[in-house]
Amino acid sequence: MVYFVGAGTGAVDLITVRGMGLLEQADVIIYAGSLVNPELLKYAKEECEIHDSAKLTLEEVLEVMQKAETEGKTTVRLHTGEPSIYGAVREQMDALDKLGISYESCPGVSACFGAAASLNLEYTLPGISQSLIITRMEGKTKVPEKESIESFAAHQASMAIYLSTGMLKELSKRLVSGGYDKKTPAALVYKATWPEEEAYICTIETLYDTAAEHGITKTALVLVGEAILHQNYKKSRLYAADFSTEFRQMKEE
Repeated sequence: MVYFVGAGTGAVDLITVRGMGLLEQADVIIYAGSLVNPELLKYAKEECEIHDSAKLTLEEVLEVMQKAETEGKTTVRLHTGEPSIYGAVREQMDALDKLGISYESCPGVSACFGAAASLNLEYTLPGISQSLIITRMEGKTKVPEKESIESFAAHQASMAIYLSTGMLKELSKRLVSGGYDKKTPAALVYKATWPEEEAYICTIETLYDTAAEHGITKTALVLVGEAILHQNYKKSRLYAADFSTEFRQMKEE
């Protein structure tokens, strides 16, 4: 059996309890060494066989999985964050289907939620935004034209933009071109929840300068939207005194 496990945002104690248990039981662990906190490997048993996938091709990863399966061993494929977001897991799963190897997924905490926790943000503030758009700039992996930064910017919703730190000038230009004001609040969060985390509030206009000032060139998340400053929003109707729910009747004045 192969388990795809989300390592979480970086902090060792932000992996799920289930994920921790799977690491403790694993006979083989294949982890994304360039992104996953190596401290998580302390959960592995002493005799566990550990492979760093940063040094492997897809075919080599699959070879490790197949060998472990042949030997009746349990494999954990440890991915950064939440594997369903930019995790490149589907291609592995499809290959395992062809090999007749069973697998399951264990979710993790993605960087945008770790960053929100670090900044005490709520992305979906009433009267400001009720949507969170998770996207990226086009790099080695192409982005469909219908999912351009400009098209998403037109919604004026909260945005979490991954894998784009090296393209901040272009990103800012495209966000403004799509409809955001250049003074729209933004945040740059480097290695959210890691011990070396850095987080800076700025604007779309100053994203590049903020990154340059602090020497941030990669492994950072860009957040955009008025929710970052949490001003001029409306309170939730859920807890309003004049609002009835299944569990509470409205208060009469």
